[in-house]
Formats: sequence, C-alpha cells, structure tokens
Amino acid sequence: MSAFAVPGDVVRWVVAPRRVAWGAIGVAALGFWLVLPPVGSRSFVWPAALGAIAAVAGLWAALQGERKIGWGAVAVAGLCAVLGYGATRSSLAHLDGAYTTSSGSGVVDWGQMIGLMFVFATPVAFASIGGMFSERSGVVNIGLEGMMLGGAFFGILGADKLGSWELGLVTAMASGAVFGLIHAFFAVNMRADQIVGGTAINFLALGVTGYFFIQIYGENGTPGTGIPSIPDVQLRFLDHIPPKSPGHPSFWYQAIGQLNLMTWLLFGVLIVAQIVMFRTSIGLRLRSVGEHPRAADTVGISVYKTRYGAVVLSGMIASLGGAYLAIGYTHSFTENMTAGRGFIGLAALIFGNWRPGGAFAAALLFGFFGGLATRVQGYGYEVQVLVQALPYLITLIAVVGVIGRSVPPAAVGRPYVKQ
Repeated sequence: MSAFAVPGDVVRWVVAPRRVAWGAIGVAALGFWLVLPPVGSRSFVWPAALGAIAAVAGLWAALQGERKIGWGAVAVAGLCAVLGYGATRSSLAHLDGAYTTSSGSGVVDWGQMIGLMFVFATPVAFASIGGMFSERSGVVNIGLEGMMLGGAFFGILGADKLGSWELGLVTAMASGAVFGLIHAFFAVNMRADQIVGGTAINFLALGVTGYFFIQIYGENGTPGTGIPSIPDVQLRFLDHIPPKSPGHPSFWYQAIGQLNLMTWLLFGVLIVAQIVMFRTSIGLRLRSVGEHPRAADTVGISVYKTRYGAVVLSGMIASLGGAYLAIGYTHSFTENMTAGRGFIGLAALIFGNWRPGGAFAAALLFGFFGGLATRVQGYGYEVQVLVQALPYLITLIAVVGVIGRSVPPAAVGRPYVKQ
C-alpha cells in the first residue's frame, strides 16, 4: 500500500452526509462573502458558482438521509446566491461601510455589525439560559416572554424610583422570581398543562406591566432623562489595534470595545451555567429530575423543590434580558417592548440542544439579523422591514428544521405525582 494512501475510515468521515451538508453551507456563505467588502468582487460568478456547488452537495446529503440539514443547505445556497446578486447590483456607497453618504455609512462595516450582533443577541441569550434551567428540570417555560417583559418594566421602575440601576436589576430579578413562582405553582403543584400555564404568564405580565405603566407614568411614558442606566464598558485601548481605517475606530473597538455591562455579565452567566449544569452535583440532580424524576425521588432528591428552584431561577435570569432592554439599551419602557424575544430565546434553546454554548450561538445568529436591519436603512423602508422579519422567520426554521434532531429532557412537560 502506498505511503500516501488515505485510510477508508478517514474518507468515510470526510464524506459523511451531515458533514458534507455543513460544508455546503460554508461554501455558499463563502460565495456571498466574496462579493462583500473588504473583498468586494463585483462579479456574480462567485455566488452563482459556489451556490450551485453547495446546492448539489446539499441535495446529495438529503438523498443520503440527512434531509433536514441537506435541504437546509440547498435553501442557504439559494439565499446566498440571491443576496450575492443583490450585492453585486448595489452601489459601493450603499454597501461599503468605508463610504459615507447623506443617509449614513454603508451596510457592511464588520466591526459595527459584530457589535450590533452582541447588542441584539444579549436579551435573547438571557432568555435562553433562563429557559435551560427550567426545561432541564422538566418544566416547559413558554412564559419566558412574560418574565422578560416583567423584568423590563420593574427594572426601569426600580431604577427610576430607587435612583440606582443596580437596584433596578434587583427589582427586575424579583419580578422574574415572582412570575417563575406562579408558573412553578401551577406546573408542579397543580399539575396544569405547562404550555397553557406559560401562555397565561405571558398574558399576566402583559396586563400587569401595561396597567402599572399607565397608572405610574401615564400617556407620556417614562421620562426621557434622569433614569439611571446600565453603563457601557469602554475599552479605549482596543482603538489602537489594527485593522483600522483612517478616520474610523478600529475593528476591535467597534466590535467589542463599547459593549454594555450586561453583555459582559452574560459571558459570565454562560460560563457559570455551563459549570453548574454539567460539572456540579447540583446540575446532576437538576438534570436527573428532568430525565427520570421517579428515579431521582427514589434516591432522595426532592423533585418538587428542584423544579420550583429551577423555574424561579429561570424567571430571574430571563428578567435580566428584559432589564437590559429597558435600562441598558433603550433607556425607556414601552408596552410589550420585548416583542417576541422570549419566544426567540426559547427557539434558540431548542436550536442549541438545551446547552448554554449552543443556545448562545443561536442567539448570535438571531442577533446578527436583528442588527442587520439597522444597517439597511439606505435601501428603503421596505427592505428594512423585510430584514427585521428575518429573525422570526429563522425562529420558525430553527424550531421546525432542528427540533427533530434535538433531544429534549425525557420528562420535560410531564407533571410528576409523588407516590
């Protein structure tokens, strides 16, 4: 046998249908990237050729049994080809962030786009991590949306009336704990349908926050100034690190040099959640309750107490995402301001297979398209609205296309009756 022969196992590993499908997605994305700044090829050949290759590879993977990721690769190939064609037809003034026009800078400024991605991903990621604790214990938490909304209102209310954004975070977490306690009572003690119970939490939060908002602030809404806000962390030293365009901040400073303190707190929450859930006895007990509550009860683990604690903690973490929206990003509150981010967080949790890292990666995907919507204003209102709808479309695709391969906790959604 030749010294350069490739073992059959290596070949089979490389050409596995699932890996081919993921590779096809990467190839399609490469074709689109080549027509964007800084490469900026003005030829449609690259997205068309690489998109065709990716579509063929995705179709082959689908025919080999990997239907969801295979057809997903075909869809991504088509989308990248269409977007690539649009990019080649766009003017550089609209496309390249290095150009500045009367309507603002171009769309593609990678530093700003990454920074906006973190901005829009932060509340979604908080909701996802909160939902993970609840669902890992066996309780479905559709009420993440309501818990976030409660955190947004009571967070800014606490910051306003108590004169401190730190106390605003405390009041936000307290509201999340209360909503979580209500959901846990109906799900654990009353053994109510958890989907219906979570939906009721959402309506309860919408009604409570709307009522108190009008009663306290009236039709004029929250004050435009004077409410303490969560500060941004300014890392000025990053502005001196290349790459940097003349007259513009450096890539690194725009990407991570001016993120809100809550985003940095999120990074810590992700690490702690990973360690607690998969490296401690507390996490092992919580996961055992979500997988096999009868066996956990047999060895002395209190299923009821564990689920209560997990759901309350879920509400507290999710409420931090709402508090970030109100006192860290918009510095105000409007009715129903979470606008479905709790549901997107739940979809990110499913997409990430009920793990912190995967959920955060999915949140970044949603956050990228949310930030992109703020960069396409130069193309007209219709395009902006279309891009704003993409995160919700991706939510549907993620749940429908990925839920079949995700493996939820075995006892999630099933009430437990102690013998």
